[in-house]
Amino acid sequence: MAPAVLLLSGGLDSYTAGAITRDEGFQLHALTVRYGQRHVRELESARAVAAALGVAKHIELDVDLSAFGGSSLTTDAPVPKDRRIDATDIPSTYVPARNTVFLALALGWAEVLGAQDIVIGVNALDYSGYPDCRPEYVAAFENLASLATARGVQGGRFRIHAPLQHMTKAGIIRRGLALGLDYGLTHSCYDPDAGGRPCGRCDSCVLRAAGFAEAGAIDPATRTAAR
Repeated sequence: MAPAVLLLSGGLDSYTAGAITRDEGFQLHALTVRYGQRHVRELESARAVAAALGVAKHIELDVDLSAFGGSSLTTDAPVPKDRRIDATDIPSTYVPARNTVFLALALGWAEVLGAQDIVIGVNALDYSGYPDCRPEYVAAFENLASLATARGVQGGRFRIHAPLQHMTKAGIIRRGLALGLDYGLTHSCYDPDAGGRPCGRCDSCVLRAAGFAEAGAIDPATRTAAR
């Protein structure tokens, strides 16, 4: 099996993207970044998801973006809740250059592994308006990867797989359920309480709930949180 580096957050999108890629015959190597996020609870989910996907190796890397600040996910600024989600409005939960940093780290590991494929669970339909989730951004980074690496200048190519890019959240959930995924392992909330329970009101919680409702499925993480 060809190796692929999966950027794994512990949320349902990266879990589904990884499962789709595994189903295509790739051997997954998962990279999770501890970047100073307030929802550090997602790291526990990343470990559970990595185990469920049967990854060859799971690396947790410390790159503390909270040193820069600039986001309500890396500071004590309030996380927006109960807002009308507008993809043209970039919310305070945007972490400056996060996906660029993450993809660069994944690219470095991929080059060491001899892997040509990197997987990221970005989505450009049901999302909060982050600029580094757009198709043109993914295409631009793929081009950069071929210009900035030894493999690239020697004629090799890197592929950035973003299998969820044009799917609705409901479509993502349906695909994952068809693949037999246990979404009870995942965590999506930006501002969980001290016990790790989701707030149910941030953008991520709202998009997740709407996705499960549209997919006609029950979110197992909601059942777990209610206990």
